[in-house]
Amino acid sequence: MPATPSVVLHDVTFTWPDGTVALDHLSTAFGSGRTGLVGRNGAGKSTLVRLVTGQLNPTSGTIRTSGSVDLLPQRLATRPEDTVADLLGIRPALTALRAILDGDAAPEHFEAVGDDWDLEERAAAALDGIGLGAIGLAGIRTGAAVLDRPVATLSGGQAVLAAVAGIRLRGRPVAFLDEPTNNLDRRARGLLLDLVDDWRGTLVVVSHDRELLEHVDETVELRQGSATVYGGTYAQYEAHVAVQQAAVEREVRVAEQRHRAEQRQRIEAETKIARRARSGRKAAEGIPKIFANEMRKRGEQTAGKLRTGYAEDEAAALSAKHEAESRLRDDESLHVTLPDPDVPASRRIATVTVRGRETIVQGPERVAVVGDNGVGKSTLLDQLVGVPDAREHPLPETSAVPHVDRVAYLPQRKDTLDDTASVLDNVRRDAPHVPVAEVRNRLARFLVRGDTVDRPAGALSGGERFRVALAALVLADPPPQVLVLDEPTNDLDLTSVDQLVDALRAYRGALVVVSHDETFLERLDLTTRIELR
Repeated sequence: MPATPSVVLHDVTFTWPDGTVALDHLSTAFGSGRTGLVGRNGAGKSTLVRLVTGQLNPTSGTIRTSGSVDLLPQRLATRPEDTVADLLGIRPALTALRAILDGDAAPEHFEAVGDDWDLEERAAAALDGIGLGAIGLAGIRTGAAVLDRPVATLSGGQAVLAAVAGIRLRGRPVAFLDEPTNNLDRRARGLLLDLVDDWRGTLVVVSHDRELLEHVDETVELRQGSATVYGGTYAQYEAHVAVQQAAVEREVRVAEQRHRAEQRQRIEAETKIARRARSGRKAAEGIPKIFANEMRKRGEQTAGKLRTGYAEDEAAALSAKHEAESRLRDDESLHVTLPDPDVPASRRIATVTVRGRETIVQGPERVAVVGDNGVGKSTLLDQLVGVPDAREHPLPETSAVPHVDRVAYLPQRKDTLDDTASVLDNVRRDAPHVPVAEVRNRLARFLVRGDTVDRPAGALSGGERFRVALAALVLADPPPQVLVLDEPTNDLDLTSVDQLVDALRAYRGALVVVSHDETFLERLDLTTRIELR
């Protein structure tokens, strides 16, 4: 446990309304400095974050923090009218400050501003520090123009960086960043890492990103409802777990050998007892019945004691084997099987034009769309899938036109799900004729099972949300001819990424994917790369 804990969870249990236990008597702490919170998808990381930040209340137990807590959520909840100032969390104070400078001396404005008379300058400097200070409207590069820029005109990566800058600007003593590297290009990732390295106070980073997790001071793993604190970075955590698992594997082998030995001894003892019983019956044939009965009684008592002793030894050995096996990591994996849309090689799928140069996507090709944050990758995908309010592309002579009707789209924010509807209803929306039992079976392959199927989609973690959204695409009837994925590895643990790669490699339809994860793209056997710049 950290020497100076800023966040302390004591015996915390959280149970969802449907009875599913997310955290069970969890006790852990986060100290000043940088901590990486890791764990498989669905382990409860986002639930823990929502408990600490007060979005959820524990079923039992206590949570104590040394001060106010700030949060970068997995999904930034923004409104169409929001500006960069809203992302920074300074809109009310900024509005009050501008009103005062325009001559409005209402007391509430002074109360809102407090001592932040240099707020606009500090905010502009914070944006300059992450490379967003020179993106003003109509070429105007003033702080006011940047702060008033609509959030809708930012890329996902730019929005994340601005939100993190806002957390730094507000300066609360405790901050949680939930999957902050989602949607970030290489340059933006470098800026984020610089922010993390220079962080003051308590910072907890929830992530599957190995590079980011090498910039923390300690690692906390959430697994099976419990938390374990490991000193050091993710690489040091992995090394510790590897040593630990090697020791457990040796214990399992020793326990298996002992169990087999005890089993053999019990069988040998049973054989000896049976032989003695036969010998006793022969010996009793020539003696009086009363003595024969006494001999038989004593023999049965001795045999019973032997059986009990050997059985207890074997049971103890079996229990030790099970206990050792329970400490082996054998986590479930995602099982993704995409449908076969039977797309012939000659079928024209789409035409993608970048600065006047056309690329024809044809047959079951695999196409990657790459480029820096803000260059318009997601806008191109919106055009490709026919989003009704898709914006005109910012690059000249750049567009995407589909030539097929069966297009499945998984946007980076995973907002295709209805948060108020259940998981089951969300998936059945695209497959109304598929029996409920079959939908449940398919969801189970995505590790979504039991009462979770009936839970509202808004209660899912980022990884769970991805699995449900992908399950909805897989179950669509008829199956899509082209699969369009925008940053599909966001929120996924490393094992789930491996399973997704295997599924996409086996998919026989066309694939168009946007990702900053070069390792992921290299594994897809791409046919074409389309670069925007």
